[in-house]
Amino acid sequence: QVHLVESGGGLVQPGGSLRLSCAASGSIIFNMYVMGWYRQAPGKQRELVATITTSGGMTNYAGSVKGRFTISRDNAKNMVYLEMNNLQLEDTAVYYCRGSDPRGVFADYWGQGTQVTVSS
Repeated sequence: QVHLVESGGGLVQPGGSLRLSCAASGSIIFNMYVMGWYRQAPGKQRELVATITTSGGMTNYAGSVKGRFTISRDNAKNMVYLEMNNLQLEDTAVYYCRGSDPRGVFADYWGQGTQVTVSS
């Protein structure tokens, strides 16, 4: 059994910052998984926000968040983070953590999500 648990969401004003965390536990070899953050706004499809490779050496961002968001991971702690700065109204969504096996052997894992609301 594998669990991904997100935390750190909340209500923030435009221009503000939040730091999301995702804790992995259970029978997962964390440093073998590509980790990512996704988000889903009301009435919209779930979309990629950012991913980070197993070692943390490479990252990828959606164009809408590039330069504002930073993904990082701590393999010793089985944690992945998303630092979000200069938040905008359109960043309002439920943010999900995802773990993907790059070898394609094991199924993906998803967290339950954490709500981020940007509002004045």
